[in-house]
Amino acid sequence: MDKRIATLAEAVADIPDGATVMIGGFGGSGAPIELIHALIDRFLATGSPKDLTVINNNAGNGHVGIAALIEQGMVRKMVCSFPRSADPRVFTDRYLAGEIELELVPQGTLAERIRAGGAGIPAFFTPTSFGTDLAKGKPVQEFEGRSYVMERWLKADFTLIKAELGDHYGNLTYRMAARNFSPIMAMAGAKTIVQVTRAVEPGGIEPENVITPGIFVDAIVEVPAPAQEEALNRANAHYPEVQA
Repeated sequence: MDKRIATLAEAVADIPDGATVMIGGFGGSGAPIELIHALIDRFLATGSPKDLTVINNNAGNGHVGIAALIEQGMVRKMVCSFPRSADPRVFTDRYLAGEIELELVPQGTLAERIRAGGAGIPAFFTPTSFGTDLAKGKPVQEFEGRSYVMERWLKADFTLIKAELGDHYGNLTYRMAARNFSPIMAMAGAKTIVQVTRAVEPGGIEPENVITPGIFVDAIVEVPAPAQEEALNRANAHYPEVQA
């Protein structure tokens, strides 16, 4: 029942080539930067994992986090809502060069597809995207005089998220808006790996304050001072560090 992992490297050691990986965060809020960078470290050391499908709200900013994953050539496909965010140059350049695929999903639909994956609902209907290119090839049904598009669930082999507190059993709390996609992604991943700002003893989180129950969590690793994507980008950071 003790789900603590000693190091970030150990936490991401089982992610294989070709895996589908959900990564929490809304922009930099709640982004598990250290877990992502540990995955890059492993790739630089071993050449794996590569050919990843990454599910996130956006396609990264600057040269850290998800953008750094893409820049290293580790990502085959992005599933996201906002590929053009504050500084999307890495994704944009790769996409225009035909080096990465994109599945564009409206934000509410993205959240519901992830929630459906965790809840065991294989498909649902939504009016969003009807009549647009995003609905091409998808079944359409009429309900009460309105047309709805069928959308499939989203599931992942691995989920990487950031939480504020986590106990040994994997019960989690989040810091304010950093919660965003993380609770539903934890449910939709076959294996959920969490970096927590502080690991506490069982009983250290009041039961009514638990947001993600430990049943949805497979591993936690403590990162006491997590980096913030926006702060890294303001400092013009690159990961891995650009050598002079």
